[in-house]
Order: sequence, then C-alpha cells, then structure tokens
Amino acid sequence: MLNTKLTSLAGVIVASLALGGCANNPLAGGSISTGSSDATAVSGAAGGGTSAGANANLERCPAPLGTLAVDDGRGKEWFASFGAATKVTTIEPLIRLAVQQSNCFVITSIGNARTESKLSAITDKQRNSGEFRAGSKQQKGQRVAADYYMEPSIIIDNSSTGRMAGALGGRLGAGGALLAAGLESKVSVVTMTIFDIRSGVQLAISEGNATATNFGAALGGFGPGAAAGLGGFSQTPEGKATVAAFTDAYNKMVVALRNYKAQEVKGGLGRGGQLKVN
Repeated sequence: MLNTKLTSLAGVIVASLALGGCANNPLAGGSISTGSSDATAVSGAAGGGTSAGANANLERCPAPLGTLAVDDGRGKEWFASFGAATKVTTIEPLIRLAVQQSNCFVITSIGNARTESKLSAITDKQRNSGEFRAGSKQQKGQRVAADYYMEPSIIIDNSSTGRMAGALGGRLGAGGALLAAGLESKVSVVTMTIFDIRSGVQLAISEGNATATNFGAALGGFGPGAAAGLGGFSQTPEGKATVAAFTDAYNKMVVALRNYKAQEVKGGLGRGGQLKVN
C-alpha cells in the first residue's frame, strides 16, 4: 500500500513538474527549464562580451553601461534564514553570470568581501615578495574601479500562496487528498537596486517574483522512507524560484536602463531641493 501511494505521488509530482515546472517566472511567460533537474533560471557561461547557453529570456544590452560591483548578500539580515530554508549557499555568482551574459555591465570583484580579500592578498604577494619575474606588471594603478553598486535583496521568501489539495486529491483518492494538502505553491519576491558609487544616488530599482511548488509537507504521510527518497523536492524548488525571481527583477531593470533618463532637480542635486521649509 505504501509503495502504491508513493508511486502515485511520484507520478503526480513528475506530471506537475512537466506541466508547471519547479519555478515559474512571469516575465518569461512560463516555466523555466534548461533540460536538467538541477538547472536554475540562470544557465550557461559568459566570457567577456560573449555568452553561451544563456536563458533565452534574458534581456541584453548592445554595449556595457559601466563597471559594476555586486553585493554578495552574506552580511544581510535575510541571508541566514534564506540559506537555512532553501539550502542555497549563495546567490551572487548566478547574478554575476546573468549580468555578464546580458552585456549590460562589466563585473568587478568589488562587492564580494571574500573574493576581494583573496585578490588583494595575491596582488600584495606578487608585488612585494620579490619572488616573481621582472616585467610581471604588478605595479600600482592597475585595478579597475566600479562605477555602480548592485544590491540584491529578498523581500518575501517561501510565502504560501495556496494549497493544491483539490486538484491532486482527486487523482490520489480520499486518503491522497489529505496528503496532497501538503503541496503548497510558494512565492519569492526580491528587489535589485543600483547606486552610483561616486554620488551615492540610487539610479534604478526593480522587483521580481517567481513561484515554486513545495512537496515537503506531503511526504510525511508516507513515512521517513518516502521523505528520504523524495525530500529533494521539498526545498530545492524554492531556491530555484528565488533565482528565477532575481532573473525577473534583472530583466525588468535592463528594460528600464535601456531607456534611462537621469532625474534632474532645479538648482542641482544636493543643493537643498524644492521642498522648502517656511
């Protein structure tokens, strides 16, 4: 009986994934899939201005708009709970990949404290140890400054948007309806913000969202063995949905930046503004 129910639920899960996908990105007009169960909304590679295997729905720029520092998020208040819930260890590399594939910015190491620290240590060693060949060009003045700073933030993570018991219960029978009550549609809502580093002015901000199906709660009805066999569905889709949400936010931002128009204040920025006090 257990095997029959488990097989039924597995069939429903597979069918659900085939029809709706693990992650749904509204901007892309449907589910995001690259043919792999481990894939996210960001895929492929980037080398300079060349992109390979990128998501077909990723917005692009004809030429870079400047150099960019991307915050790695590890110091943010949301990161610890997000990582514990989704098993996602970092989101920054996928954001960097999407940004470079879009050709909208040239990425710098600044923003990731760990990477920046390692590069600085390597540079210092090569410049000052005296052990490297002459002409290795390790003199000062070669680092590229970042023009802009991107800050990704997770606003809502794993918020339930409703149950799927009605639809799946009919396929699993009366007992299956109770188990299917554990299938929830979750939503991730994120923002991306870009600041001009020299002035500190916010240049652009965008919101992104995506949904995922969480199968974790339903597995409990089949016992520990079933949970161990299918437990990967319980958290991975939620992490994928967050990546899809960031892709959604970045796509929206690129559309806005391609039509960018600087805000102007009469008299100049930081000169007191127009909202006077009597």
